[in-house]
Amino acid sequence: MTKIRANKTRRMAHIAYVRANPSLQIGGPMAIRPMQDFPGAIWTVEAETHADVENLVVKDPYYSPALRRYQISVPKQDAEPKSVPQG
Repeated sequence: MTKIRANKTRRMAHIAYVRANPSLQIGGPMAIRPMQDFPGAIWTVEAETHADVENLVVKDPYYSPALRRYQISVPKQDAEPKSVPQG
């Protein structure tokens, strides 16, 4: 994943992508310690359907099915708790 993030064109496309999607309310990298190559990110998304969220994830220029997996979770206050492993 380091090579993907090091690609400046892909990085700029990712930044433009997340800024252009208002359903992505907040996002950020996950890391265990400062300056670590982070293993992924957490996004908070507001969407009508599970498919809408999945579509947002797989169209991100940083998403690579060979290198990444994702999980979509629904908070308790919005729906019955569930966690669906993906990719």
